[in-house]
Amino acid sequence: MSDEKEAAPVKKKGGAKKWILIGTGLIVLVGGGVGGGLYASNAGLFGGAKAEGEAESGKPRLVPKDEEVRAKAEGKEGEGGESKGMKPPAGEGGDKYASTYYQLEKEFTSNLRESVHFVQVGIAISTPYDNTVIEGLKTHEMAVRSAILLALGETSEEEVFTAEGKKKLQKRLADAINAVLKEKEGFGGVGNVYFTNFIVQ
Repeated sequence: MSDEKEAAPVKKKGGAKKWILIGTGLIVLVGGGVGGGLYASNAGLFGGAKAEGEAESGKPRLVPKDEEVRAKAEGKEGEGGESKGMKPPAGEGGDKYASTYYQLEKEFTSNLRESVHFVQVGIAISTPYDNTVIEGLKTHEMAVRSAILLALGETSEEEVFTAEGKKKLQKRLADAINAVLKEKEGFGGVGNVYFTNFIVQ
């Protein structure tokens, strides 16, 4: 009888604890790997490209038409103003992105190149991007004003008396403003320049 007790295999205790510890360790490792992968992806450390249309931090974002700030029709006194996201008018064509406008407060006065005449213009700009471009323009207004005055000073008398010449001047002014913004902010974004006032004397 004593031989039978010795021949029976001895059962080890603590096997369940071992499997619980292994399972818990695997869960912690997998969870840590998933969490680390998500963090690295969102931080842009690898392959975590942002969704299309989502702007990088500090970079201007194109504004879709349905997010355009539109002016309301004037109603009773005290009403009217702006409303974000009003439905754009129906119809074909038009720009894909909303335009944001900004008028420079002071007018510009400059002599024309090789002429006794001078030009005085009021200028507004438009951008298809969000207010980041406008804020950059406001921040660097002195540099922008200087670039505009330099471009106006290079304008000939013939250019200011024709519609085609004025359109070329608008393009040169937009390029001058964008050059300043690219130098100072790393991004231009001005789409068009508009004349709100144009006097030649």
